[in-house]
Amino acid sequence: MKLVETDQAVIVQPAAAARASVIWLHGLGADGHDFVPIVGELGLAADAGIRFIFPHAPVRPVTLNGGMPMRAWFDIKSLDRKGLVDEAGIRQSAERVQDLIAAERKDGVAAERIVVAGFSQGGAIALYTVLRHPERLAGLMALSTYLPLADKLAAEAHAANADVPVLMCHGEFDAILPLELGQWSRDRLIEQGLKVEWHAYPMAHEVNREQIRRIGQWLTEVLGD
Repeated sequence: MKLVETDQAVIVQPAAAARASVIWLHGLGADGHDFVPIVGELGLAADAGIRFIFPHAPVRPVTLNGGMPMRAWFDIKSLDRKGLVDEAGIRQSAERVQDLIAAERKDGVAAERIVVAGFSQGGAIALYTVLRHPERLAGLMALSTYLPLADKLAAEAHAANADVPVLMCHGEFDAILPLELGQWSRDRLIEQGLKVEWHAYPMAHEVNREQIRRIGQWLTEVLGD
């Protein structure tokens, strides 16, 4: 594997030509380096040919953190699912992900060989984007996160990803985004007709080894030749 860094992202290139891609969005206040170390722990085959793209969110003030500027995919005004939502910021970041998908397509990776993943706030963007994307993708991975703008999903969801494989994982002791919020989001996806593989782990707002092992297995399943 080869690590490539740009102003916009950290990219882990496979040893051979890329035949599949994983676009993985970090959480609030982190950056694209956050999940790079996990790639080597996924147990993927050496010839899997998977390119990992870890984009950096832009720096913006975050209301919930007293207006402090930090890397964020959108402003967070409240963690109450009925509270104010930065819809413009969510849509803007979703467009960024769409551009990343388009770049992978231009580079020769088929849409059905692209996974979009995200942790926490990044997972919210992954959920929002994939369910509205007009081409069938390989999979959607949402870690320790929630479904944003859930009331608009039925009207805006695209049929192309009505059966996209979904992996959702959450910590049972998550004090930042409580388990109940993840379960509520899972249930909204199931109501939409999606098949969701759900795992709750005895952890906080983080990832653990058992979860990383399952992520590697799942990626092999959805991106296997």
